[in-house]
Amino acid sequence: MSNVKALPLLEPEIAPCCPPLDERPLTAEEAARTAVMFKALGDPVRLRLFSAVASHQGGEACVCDISDVGVSQPTVSHHLKKLREAGLLTSERRGTWVYYRVEPTVLAAMGALLTKTASV
Repeated sequence: MSNVKALPLLEPEIAPCCPPLDERPLTAEEAARTAVMFKALGDPVRLRLFSAVASHQGGEACVCDISDVGVSQPTVSHHLKKLREAGLLTSERRGTWVYYRVEPTVLAAMGALLTKTASV
């Protein structure tokens, strides 16, 4: 008999949801959600951390593998927290380390937002 318990999935507070910018004007709500994501990526350290996680082999990275970005460990943790709060990363604690993954829909949604729609 197994004691495995399924846990509910938590939806990120900020979900990328917007159409390409050339399709129609964003609503105020869409613009606010999207601005949070881009604001989080507007910091060079955060952008480097996001890139390190996104490009890491296996699609996830231990904080121990990505913390060499020229700032102290507490500052790295602060920036990773901001990326999580913006809905860009998810995290999972395994023992003493935390592993980060890019939220599955983020790259596709951000790419679609900035991609010109095909002419019909």
